[in-house]
Amino acid sequence: MPKRLPPLNALKAFESAARHLSFTKAADELFVTQAAVSHQIKSLESYLSTKLFHRKNRSLLLTEEGQGYFQDLRDIFSQVQEATDRLLAMGAKGAITVATPPSFASQWLVPKLHEFSVLHSDIDVRIKAIDLDDGFLDDSIDVGVYYGRGSWSGLHSTKLLGEYLTPMCSPLLLQRGKPLNSLDDLKHHTLLHDSTRNAWKNWLQAFNVKNVNVNQGPIFSHTMLILQAASIGQGIALSDTVLAKPDIDSGRLICPFAQKIESRNSYYLVCQESQADKSKIKVFIDWMLSQVEAVDEQAD
Repeated sequence: MPKRLPPLNALKAFESAARHLSFTKAADELFVTQAAVSHQIKSLESYLSTKLFHRKNRSLLLTEEGQGYFQDLRDIFSQVQEATDRLLAMGAKGAITVATPPSFASQWLVPKLHEFSVLHSDIDVRIKAIDLDDGFLDDSIDVGVYYGRGSWSGLHSTKLLGEYLTPMCSPLLLQRGKPLNSLDDLKHHTLLHDSTRNAWKNWLQAFNVKNVNVNQGPIFSHTMLILQAASIGQGIALSDTVLAKPDIDSGRLICPFAQKIESRNSYYLVCQESQADKSKIKVFIDWMLSQVEAVDEQAD
């Protein structure tokens, strides 16, 4: 059984008093009374059966034993402080693992990551491009990007991006002779579907477009695949302008119509409720939100 250590408060009082050679200054530093410091020192001396200070009318001096004890404690307290600083710094530094749907990672996040690395070189971002099950976030993931309505039990969520769907296609498609001057002209083209055919069904219904066969055209599991297919002229995708921005900016895709609808789902940043105030997580989430704000300001 290890021997019991002296009371920590007594050690703190002694270290401070020895450093200042003053009970008054030690009391001010520790936010206690001078009498409390004096009491702690006396209890420590009693515990050690050793006199630590020479008390004189207007001065305080360490005994030889007190001087040696102070030097040892000073080193120990310094090591404790350094260990504490390192532990606290781990909240703002180190690695952060971010899980996102593959399409969001490739189309939106990865092109912007260099900016984060420049601003926060002490935080290494690790991207896991996976399809997350709703509400599931294991301990290996610090931040997740979820696509949905924004309410997941046990998770802290912040809305990042809304989704606005509009048809888009390759300019090459318009050079093949089939018209695309009005929404009704969609019936002349192959529709490309993302996961299900529901998106196109809802979009056409919203604008009262009829005589378009939504049951034709290939289905892709990820947005990045449907955008790739559209960019090489395989058909018309119904996709979000935000995720398609790299392809639109490069000219690989164009949006032939102004009509768009807002999806009921959005992209959210999520983390465990218990981790929401962790420094590195807050830094990353704030940066993600700033990227959206910057785009909105440019649009204005």
